[in-house]
Amino acid sequence: MSTGLIIVIVVVAIVLIAALALSARAAKRRRVSARRDEAREVRRRAGSRSVLAESARASADEHAAGARRAEAEAEEKAAQARREAAVAERHSEVAERRSESARAEHDRARELDPDIGDDPEEEAREIDPAQNGRSGEYAPRS
Repeated sequence: MSTGLIIVIVVVAIVLIAALALSARAAKRRRVSARRDEAREVRRRAGSRSVLAESARASADEHAAGARRAEAEAEEKAAQARREAAVAERHSEVAERRSESARAEHDRARELDPDIGDDPEEEAREIDPAQNGRSGEYAPRS
């Protein structure tokens, strides 16, 4: 083999090795660039999801606050209802005492009145405004 041929083979081998090295370097640059692009896209999607998550969190906080307000209003209404029930109970007790007092007065009047018989049911019918159309005053028998 001639020296010239050996030099050509060595030069061709060096050129091929250099071409392969350049090609490998370019391929590596493309891979790195593709990974950067992919990382950029992943970051963009993550940012969008973060915005959506923050929006969902704000909405959940808003709903929770509304639920707390509604619960507080319900508790306030329940307390008001309990107060009103207590007032109604006191009024009922007062009305019952007054009714008992009125019955006692009617019984006393019946005992004193010589014109009235001893039938308390008849007197009740005469006094009852729902049965005689009056407003609760005494209606003597004619």
